[in-house]
Amino acid sequence: MSKAFTYTLKRSCFDENYNPSENTRTTTNFANLARGEKRQENLRNTLVMINNRFNALACWDNPTADRYAVELEIISVDLNIGAEKPFPAIEVLQTYIVDKKNNQRIPGIVGNNFSSYVRDYDFSVLLLEHNKNQQHFSVPEKFGKLHGNIFRHFINSPEYKENFRKGPVICLSVSSKDTYRRTGNQHPVLGIEYAPDGESLTELYFAKMGLKVRYFMPENSVAPFAFFFTGDLLSNYTDLELIGTISTMETFQKIYRPEIYNANSAAGLFYRPDLNQQDHSLTKIVYDREERSRLAIEQGRFTEEYFIKPYKHILEQWSDNYTL
Repeated sequence: MSKAFTYTLKRSCFDENYNPSENTRTTTNFANLARGEKRQENLRNTLVMINNRFNALACWDNPTADRYAVELEIISVDLNIGAEKPFPAIEVLQTYIVDKKNNQRIPGIVGNNFSSYVRDYDFSVLLLEHNKNQQHFSVPEKFGKLHGNIFRHFINSPEYKENFRKGPVICLSVSSKDTYRRTGNQHPVLGIEYAPDGESLTELYFAKMGLKVRYFMPENSVAPFAFFFTGDLLSNYTDLELIGTISTMETFQKIYRPEIYNANSAAGLFYRPDLNQQDHSLTKIVYDREERSRLAIEQGRFTEEYFIKPYKHILEQWSDNYTL
């Protein structure tokens, strides 16, 4: 059955001239920036922030803090179900590190940002409807199973292995519902490690994708990040690869979660993120968070209409019987 599922990859350069494709989720971080009157200014300023942060972290043999530049490529993944029309399943970022001193362009980590229509459906449609008029929150049976199996199937597919040398790393914001504590472990690039006081719904959801998670706060960051990965996060990637992900995703989070990642004071021994705290700074980059939340519901409905319902029996049979 899994042989009927194949993938088509499309690549788009993320630069100041970027325009989202028709299949890109409009709630996606980079797509949201590329809209409106200040789209080009948004994109230009974002790339400057990424490059500055990269050079600050990659400070060895870099006395003028301008040796490196980060280039970003958007990887859009269409899922092909037999002869049916492809569905836009996954969108991630591929980083590249340009070493201007040695005239090299080094492939970085794939993943970073993670976008999925099916995840919109799970969280913004299925989960909300399941808990409507309920006194106690609960999770539907098989919640995240289909999404997780699609992701695992993709990263084990010939298409993934032909295009990428290493497993993905996805970097997300910490949850405002959890408390995090310092563990005493410190990595030279990823920084201070934190551990959550429980297991969040996002952790459980990403576990079904075959991903583990660790939380680190890099040097001069003000809050930890959640790094979801396969394999060994600390051993499988070079310092420059990790810095590429940190600089890219910290920039996005400063724009989208300034209350957490652009706060004016850093996380301490114990840390509880707070999206309502006022002691933070705003970037000059325009972003509409309310619109993003509304569009997530709209795109979840789109997924329900054009993917979940039409292929319900095929998807359920495939997912229930899927094994690596």
